[in-house]
Amino acid sequence: MSFPNQRPRRLRTTPAMRRLTAETRLAPAELILPAFIREGLTEPNPITSMPGVLQHTTDTLKRAAAEAVELGIGGIMLFGIPAVRDAEGTASLDPDGVLNKAIRDVRAEVGDDLVIMSDVCLDEFTDHGHCGVLDADGYVDNDRTVEIYARMAVAQADAGAHMLGPSGMMDGQIAAIRKALDDAGHTTTSVVAYAAKYASAFYGPFREAVDSQLKGDRRTYQMDAGNRREAIREVELDLAEGADIVMVKPAMSYLDIVADVAAMSPVPVAAYQISGEYAMIEAAAANGWIDRRAAITESVLGIRRAGADMVLTYWAAELAGWLRESR
Repeated sequence: MSFPNQRPRRLRTTPAMRRLTAETRLAPAELILPAFIREGLTEPNPITSMPGVLQHTTDTLKRAAAEAVELGIGGIMLFGIPAVRDAEGTASLDPDGVLNKAIRDVRAEVGDDLVIMSDVCLDEFTDHGHCGVLDADGYVDNDRTVEIYARMAVAQADAGAHMLGPSGMMDGQIAAIRKALDDAGHTTTSVVAYAAKYASAFYGPFREAVDSQLKGDRRTYQMDAGNRREAIREVELDLAEGADIVMVKPAMSYLDIVADVAAMSPVPVAAYQISGEYAMIEAAAANGWIDRRAAITESVLGIRRAGADMVLTYWAAELAGWLRESR
């Protein structure tokens, strides 16, 4: 008998063999495109820290949504940047405000051919940049914030969102939103819970993307990077409150959390490949240090391999195009 008698390399001999035996695959339908629209723009505005990503106008956002449909992408997550902010984030509730109008415009453009998701959070709308309203001591008031989230959720559902993404990490937000939606007759509108969202250094470029007014940090409501068991507790609470999908954010440095959540969740699991992950790969590729296409593909594949059923990534359209090419 020749040595060795176990030869795993036999299943790696050709590209066709590797395709046949791949344990994890990517498909456009598993990808979600985050997209930003800024009130008052007449031309799209490039985000310098995220090369290739834009703050959209109404027209360019509609084109991006239509392209997503053509590419077979699963969904689009909308973020709005208002012209005027205040301490309560009141522009978030305006039916004609930037985000609610964008939801209506995208729904009119693509109908039900794309899952239209929207961000239920106040950070883009407040003049202090926090995800909720502040009390007299500058601490985010959980319960007052949740009341506003419930009203935001109904406004976004009224505008035509298929799925809502409460991202503020307020305690009890899923239950309050679910009740408000049901009471308003939006029983089929689903909720993707940012169930395990960590306070991360990798959000930096997103601050530019939404023109964040944040002073300080969000460590009193987003999770501590060192905590693993707490993520399961957060997920269990959101499931009990009625979440249809649970999300881990960020993805790259939290693949253990993605795997933990995937192992226990009875509902689909999403993971968000965030702005800092995008920016690092783009910067390294621009310097010629890595193969851009291979690194992008591998990074998203790794998130799927960890157990995510769907991935929010700023490369969704480009990656979907590559996947179609390689079919």
